[in-house]
Amino acid sequence: MSNTTEGSTTAGSTAEASSTEGSYVNPGGEFTRDQRYIATRITADGRDGYPVEPGRYRLVVSRACPWANRVAIVRRLLGLEDVLSMGIAGPTHDARSWTFDLDPGGRDPVLGIERLQEAFFARFRGYERGITVPAIVDVPTGQVVTNDFAQITLDLSTQWRAYHRPGAPDLYPEALRGEIDEVNGVVFADVNNGVYRCGFAGSQRAYEKAYRRLFDRLDWLSARLEGQRYLVGDTITEADVRLFTTLVRFDAVYHGHFKCNRQKLAEQPVLWAYARDLFGTPGFGDTIDFDHIKRHYYEVHRDINPTGVVPLGPDLRNWLEPHGREALGGRPFGDGTPPPPPRADETVPAGHTPLAD
Repeated sequence: MSNTTEGSTTAGSTAEASSTEGSYVNPGGEFTRDQRYIATRITADGRDGYPVEPGRYRLVVSRACPWANRVAIVRRLLGLEDVLSMGIAGPTHDARSWTFDLDPGGRDPVLGIERLQEAFFARFRGYERGITVPAIVDVPTGQVVTNDFAQITLDLSTQWRAYHRPGAPDLYPEALRGEIDEVNGVVFADVNNGVYRCGFAGSQRAYEKAYRRLFDRLDWLSARLEGQRYLVGDTITEADVRLFTTLVRFDAVYHGHFKCNRQKLAEQPVLWAYARDLFGTPGFGDTIDFDHIKRHYYEVHRDINPTGVVPLGPDLRNWLEPHGREALGGRPFGDGTPPPPPRADETVPAGHTPLAD
């Protein structure tokens, strides 16, 4: 998620140096995501010069960002908290970068920097693409290693396996990878990115095309999930993580702010029950900060929401209502176990989530 949310548009500069009052909508029509990320990988064999090492790296996220949220969930499920530390940026940003305004003195306590931009510039002087979260930073050098969000979660599952907690689930089982990749591909194109194609469309035609594509895919997902508890197989996988982080933001942001308003998630029975099932699963709902989510979208996208007013709703208590998905069977963690509660310094504040009420 960049300082223009998750990728530069054709309306923005390649440096994504928009201010919080900048332009996100593409006046030419369709929203186009810049997917040029730093492809360096952290691997068990260190093939790119960055071997997996406990304590060496710091994951930087924002709780507002769905792409960063994926990594926070996977890290929790796999039990990597003591191996890969996590810094949390604030929910909004300025023209240059995400900032660590949640930390004392406005500096990340491990990296010692005020802006994530500093880690990007430490490795690539004058870096001209988006300063995005999630990002993993090499602590000894202070240099960013990667911001390739799609690869980061897969590598946490496959390359960091030696440091998974006892009972960690297999989120990317080898026998199901082909199907997981296929589902992830269409969900990214039509749903994860589809909500942005609606929200940042600059013409009626572009918006309507994106809107239909989004809801056609949501209908497809509803049909798929009507008779099975999870997207692929009978346990939680990477595919569920990727869909969940969009669904959990749907009613709070995408339905109104991005005009994805055929129905609320709460009016789509299968997907609503599926999302609540995951929300109540340890490692999912306990990473969700609805206050940060709403503040980011409504305060930052001033060309969509010029006043910057953040809505008080929706009522979040319905996230805790019974979902009944257990009747479909399935084992959330397979042969594994749930993760323990979040660490005190990573717990979502009371009032930002219905889990704390």
